[in-house]
Amino acid sequence: MAGAGISTPSGIPDFRSPGSGLYSNLEQYNIPYPEAIFELAYFFINPKPFFTLAKELYPGNYRPNYAHYFLRLLHDKGLLLRLYTQNIDGLERAAGIPPDRLVEAHGTFATASCTVCRRNFPGEDFRGDVMADRVPRCPVCTGVVKPDIVFFGEELPQRFLLHVADFPMADLLFVIGTSLEVEPFASLAGAVRGSVPRVLINRDLVGPFAWQQRPRDVAQLGDVVSGVRALVELLGWSRELQALVQKEKEKLDAKFK
Repeated sequence: MAGAGISTPSGIPDFRSPGSGLYSNLEQYNIPYPEAIFELAYFFINPKPFFTLAKELYPGNYRPNYAHYFLRLLHDKGLLLRLYTQNIDGLERAAGIPPDRLVEAHGTFATASCTVCRRNFPGEDFRGDVMADRVPRCPVCTGVVKPDIVFFGEELPQRFLLHVADFPMADLLFVIGTSLEVEPFASLAGAVRGSVPRVLINRDLVGPFAWQQRPRDVAQLGDVVSGVRALVELLGWSRELQALVQKEKEKLDAKFK
């Protein structure tokens, strides 16, 4: 399970923080409060603020970091049953984790849907519009096209239901960089069997790690990347992971030249 704390080392801004460049960009639209960006009622009145955010977060603007590549290495070693992420930045995909291993619980920019005729499109089809500050329109019915990001009040993606089978099967759960405050995602931390170790790598003790600890819980508190690095050293994977990071960095450099 991964949250925003895994992406902040990549430079992803926190749109809620006054004073951050992104929040300042949104102030020109006089949004009543930051969360309105993710409310459908507001989106239909004024989609511009959301697409300002989308332009910032669109795949390609940011790069995966050491923590993302640790999760990729788990996959390469055949150890990753599934990665459940709250993040909408697509950095798990950019790190090379296949979509079938991912549950992007709060949605993705990789696909988009027309808000009127409900047709589905690859998100990349509208990259040009978003980058040029145009609201994307459906080529069939001219309705507004919205990336498949979950807004407040919308249902989570169907793939989220995979947790019903995944969590009882897991023999280890990593919880990395999340406050475990947003439901129903947060409750997944309690869905593994009682005998299964849960490892929290996070700035603070959160959720059941704070108020319903199990005997086999482990918490590595502090900076997320430092916590992951300490784990990788204990596993004896440091050299292997460093080689993967370097190889993937070169690949992304070539792609986004």
